[in-house]
Amino acid sequence: MILRRQSFLNKIIVIHIFSFVFAREIKNVSFPHSYITFANAKFDLISNGNSSNRYIWLHGDEQTAKMALEYHIKKYQGIAFFIDSKTREIPFQSTIIDPNRIFSRKGSYYALRKFKPDWPPGNLKKALDILDGEREEFLNVLMPDKSGYLISLHNNFRGYNVYKEKNKSQKISIKKIENPRDFIICTDANDYERLSSGPFNVVLQNKLPEKDDGSLSWEALRRNVRYLNVETRLGYLSKQKKMLKFIEEVLD
Repeated sequence: MILRRQSFLNKIIVIHIFSFVFAREIKNVSFPHSYITFANAKFDLISNGNSSNRYIWLHGDEQTAKMALEYHIKKYQGIAFFIDSKTREIPFQSTIIDPNRIFSRKGSYYALRKFKPDWPPGNLKKALDILDGEREEFLNVLMPDKSGYLISLHNNFRGYNVYKEKNKSQKISIKKIENPRDFIICTDANDYERLSSGPFNVVLQNKLPEKDDGSLSWEALRRNVRYLNVETRLGYLSKQKKMLKFIEEVLD
């Protein structure tokens, strides 16, 4: 794994952050890049200011989410993680995997077998062990401290909508005038209460499901990290920008 020593990566990030703190026009400067890898996927890191907030774009085929985050990180402080991919799945070992299904060993097991059900004896365990080691290092960098939150950005284009999340949610706030394919998932009850009073669809998911699918949201919940997923239709850039701005203003 690139930048295996956590302290070395932290020094790079700290240098980037300090360079912004002392810049007079913090929002107008060019953002320096560093990167980290997980499961052979490269993630570019863009930092702005000294906020503990974190943002991540995970699926390469969801380009609206990428553009929304590129715009957002220039306006708001934090560190943004961008996967270097143009496809939903990424190559790993001798198969491809969904990068949002490998944040637990159980989820990784199903992700590895989805496109390659027949692994030679012992090879699947070796692949899972590799992911276990890299995952912890990656999450130690990605996860914010208690004062911050983690926002993941996604787009849908296959009919996925907020009602698909209803059975996994403890509370829901669905607005009649809002498109059901545009919504926010929260794992923190206080965040939900504050956001649900606004104009957007919001659901609360603060209980772990019986079946762990390896998604980042469940790992954040296990770590007691405030996580939000901002989901919009593919191509609705203005909508996703507005939803991100709303979150920043309400949860500030």
